[in-house]
Amino acid sequence: MTKVAKKGQKLFYKGFSIKAKSINFAQNLITNNKMAPSNRPFKVFSGTATKYLAEEICSSLGCELGKLKVQKFADGEFGVSYEESIRGCYVFLVQSTFPNADNLMELLLMIDAAKRASAYKIFAVIPYFGWARQDRKDKPRVAIGAKLVADMLSTAGIDRLITMDLHADQIQGFFNVPVDHLYSSTVFLPYIQNNLKLENLTVASPDVGGSKRANSYAKYLGCPMVLCHKSREKANVVSEMTVIGDVKDRDVIILDDMVDTAGTLTKAADLMTNAGAKSVRAIVTHPVMSDPASQRVEESSLKEIYFTNSIPFAKNCSKAHVISVADLFADTIRRVYEDLSISENYLI
Repeated sequence: MTKVAKKGQKLFYKGFSIKAKSINFAQNLITNNKMAPSNRPFKVFSGTATKYLAEEICSSLGCELGKLKVQKFADGEFGVSYEESIRGCYVFLVQSTFPNADNLMELLLMIDAAKRASAYKIFAVIPYFGWARQDRKDKPRVAIGAKLVADMLSTAGIDRLITMDLHADQIQGFFNVPVDHLYSSTVFLPYIQNNLKLENLTVASPDVGGSKRANSYAKYLGCPMVLCHKSREKANVVSEMTVIGDVKDRDVIILDDMVDTAGTLTKAADLMTNAGAKSVRAIVTHPVMSDPASQRVEESSLKEIYFTNSIPFAKNCSKAHVISVADLFADTIRRVYEDLSISENYLI
């Protein structure tokens, strides 16, 4: 039977004399040989690129954003430093790694600095995981960028990754640490049902690769699904596209994980409109929106485009609407910190 120590009593644990601060603390040391997560503080920090989202996450969690300083040098180099103690803390680092590469490098420096400052656990919260399109060798003599980034994050010292809508699910296997892969469907599906309320809804995928996502939405919403088949001349250039399925008199929602130059998305929307679609909207997780994406969206037959705030979007586009995922990430951070299941955050 385990003996419970009284407050103030000295315990001997692995050769060290420990004075129990409380009965619960002492009992936990004896029974579990470790400190309970709730006895260690957690702190949230952000890189410069995703500070807007980190502030929303902290507001949802009811905590203050940690103090982090980024010092820039004349030659373009920079360094990071924590302006408060993080010794023994659960540290959550919020930073999307979209181009340019400074955002990734900043995150790596944040991880390294946290490790050297004796943080207890380091969690990388990456709403948008960059370089994810380079997930395999699609032709000879090319890099697998997603694996390289995974290796760099692991070497830097993360204990866990929290991310959302990876371009390819298999990227989770590139890590040797736990990966919490969230889905934007958690915020998009309620929005479709409660705000859009489309009577003749049809879900579409702009390519065959997104058919699994579109099928999941279609089953959940109880509506038909159509596909687009495309062929590319090169990256970001679509040479030919056809629609597989009937969209006549339907309100179509095109689903995708990211929009870069919007070439595929707008071409798909125009094709469906020409095929008799009543209206065409797009729901996309990550708004990369490289030029001339905003212009293409404005000039296309898309009625509206919705995306999350995983990447900051400040360009002028009257059809664009941003839906925050701060509460989703805040709840996941809380559940990870309290060692609770996050499966409730998955609708599909």
